[in-house]
Amino acid sequence: QLQASGGGSVQTGGSLRLSCRVSGVTLDDYAIGWWRRAPGTERELVSCINAGDGETYYGGSVEPGRLTISSDNRKNTVYLQMNGLKAEDTAVYFCYARRRNTPTTFWGQGTQVTVSS
Repeated sequence: QLQASGGGSVQTGGSLRLSCRVSGVTLDDYAIGWWRRAPGTERELVSCINAGDGETYYGGSVEPGRLTISSDNRKNTVYLQMNGLKAEDTAVYFCYARRRNTPTTFWGQGTQVTVSS
């Protein structure tokens, strides 16, 4: 089970930290990440992390350094720190957990991020 939180409404340039708490599985065995979908657009992979070794990946539209994904395996939680938020970051963000080397994927509920000027 995945529980996403941390979304909200901020002004341009603000920050948010999304959290995805994973229960019922061993985090080390999973890649956990975030997709987002803005109105009228295709779903986009934002970032993911292999909780076992800490390897990270960021989607091609993500500016280096503006978003940072991390995991706290003791808390079974993955975080997405988002700084310098822009209007184009407005979307519903969904966390997921995929068991490594398998197609098994779990999804959390979406959390809305709204950035306004």
